[in-house]
Amino acid sequence: MKKRALGKSGLPVSRIALGAWAIGGWMWGGSDKKDSLRAIESCLDYGITSIDTAPVYGFGHSEKVLGEAIKGKRDRYEILTKCGMRWEGNKGEYFFTTNDNSGIQRDVYKYSGKESIIAECEESLLRLGTDYIDLYQIHWPDHTTPIKEAMEAFSILLQQGKIKAAGVSNYSVEQMDKASGVVELSSNQVPYSMVRREIEEDVVPWCLENDCGILAYSPLQRGLLTGKITPDYPFAPGDSRPETSHFKINNLIRTNKFLEKINPMAQEKGVTLSQLVIAWTLLQPGITVALVGARTEEQVKQNAGALDVKLSADEMELISKELDKLELELE
Repeated sequence: MKKRALGKSGLPVSRIALGAWAIGGWMWGGSDKKDSLRAIESCLDYGITSIDTAPVYGFGHSEKVLGEAIKGKRDRYEILTKCGMRWEGNKGEYFFTTNDNSGIQRDVYKYSGKESIIAECEESLLRLGTDYIDLYQIHWPDHTTPIKEAMEAFSILLQQGKIKAAGVSNYSVEQMDKASGVVELSSNQVPYSMVRREIEEDVVPWCLENDCGILAYSPLQRGLLTGKITPDYPFAPGDSRPETSHFKINNLIRTNKFLEKINPMAQEKGVTLSQLVIAWTLLQPGITVALVGARTEEQVKQNAGALDVKLSADEMELISKELDKLELELE
């Protein structure tokens, strides 16, 4: 798999990265550790070298599993993790309350204080079993802490060599402007899919103008765009997807009708709908990496196969026309 340089940092990343949220189990109805380890290890077989995780994914579980999987071959992966979501204490901006994998209730706060970020980095390094993080990202904006303070923490970590590049996640253009005034901003990780395209209005133009990479997360809209989610789909206990707007019954039915329109294109090419959707995502202006979740080796293999999908200008236009007809009722 060919790699791309991430923004001005020059950090090489694979065009498809493994999103390790589901591996954390939390909000995905659990996960199997053995499958998770094999999924991460198999990434190298299919050219996927970049793995994106976060402390809050399973409250440390995702990072620990990743650390176990890369042991002895750390130099073959790019590790992308995050900070700024704390479940111990109550500093910062309250975000939500949820149960962890053990059923213990956790209050999660967005907090980006300087000392907290530096401490979080040490905790992540320990869980990951490494002495450096390739890309460190603020997970969500914290409106109780000046962005300048958070970025100063990143500057310290860069100088110490504990992180190679600094990024953000879910940041607006205004917030990226403030952050980039303090530290060289390598990327912004944002939600982007065929059915969620708000970033095209302002985030994408800003990133193109400022040579800032875009990591598109949930390009399959948490599995919705695979075509496998039917109105009677058996979601596992603890799976939060049915509670989100895109999975409401009317939106689900309309999205599936759209997928039926473009499925013949996938069939003609001998690829899956998922692969077609990921290929479309990577062809959009400004998108550096598509972050795609996987919990098994087979899912990793299928994701990687999207790079072999070729879409002509006419095919891209046909998809766009069908997307223009799709009207979803989103909150």
